[in-house]
Amino acid sequence: MKLHRLTRTAGATAAVLALSVSLAACGSDDDSKAADGDSTSSQDGGMTSDAPSTDGNADAGAQTFGPGCSKIPTSGAGSFDGMVKDPVATAASNNPLLSTLVTAVTSIDGLADTLNGAPALTVFAPYNDAFAAIPEKDLNGLVAEGKSKGQDSALYKVLAHHVLGANDDPMAVVGDQETLAGDKLTISGDAESGMTVTDGTVTANVLCGNIPTSNATVYVIDKVLTGVK
Repeated sequence: MKLHRLTRTAGATAAVLALSVSLAACGSDDDSKAADGDSTSSQDGGMTSDAPSTDGNADAGAQTFGPGCSKIPTSGAGSFDGMVKDPVATAASNNPLLSTLVTAVTSIDGLADTLNGAPALTVFAPYNDAFAAIPEKDLNGLVAEGKSKGQDSALYKVLAHHVLGANDDPMAVVGDQETLAGDKLTISGDAESGMTVTDGTVTANVLCGNIPTSNATVYVIDKVLTGVK
């Protein structure tokens, strides 16, 4: 299943998600502070064992896990209870750890609507400091190409490389999984010991996993999976 085959929703969501800041601004000190220490953290703590909820009334973060979960807002649209009410692209736009990712997604016309309109997805979402590790010139070049070439761009392929076409919890997601870019990721570990995801070149740690949105499960990771062998 390719991203361009998914049903697109109305353009209202794109307006909500549109960002006017540059990638340099997205990699600002404020973003770095929001995720301070996550990229070197070990995968321990921050998890609970209660059953998850997706009704927005109970604790939607009950079964999230990982040291980065403490960086998620405790209230408002960017909190676990807020994100579960929205489709994945809108939910990500409200999470302060993911502003650079949202800039990348919204640079490709219609991609946010495609993600929001998909019936079920799993998204491995690099947090801001993961993008900050890429040279700023290269990031800006990817975004510029995304704006001009859309789904034919290298940025689109990188983003699709982070998305699975099923809504997978921590048990279902483990193993070899096909991405919407048509390649594979290997996910290892569990909520208690920590989880990693690799494309064979880059291996990322899950900083906060099993975050529910209305149509997807999000795993915040500490590296960008480039898909380059």
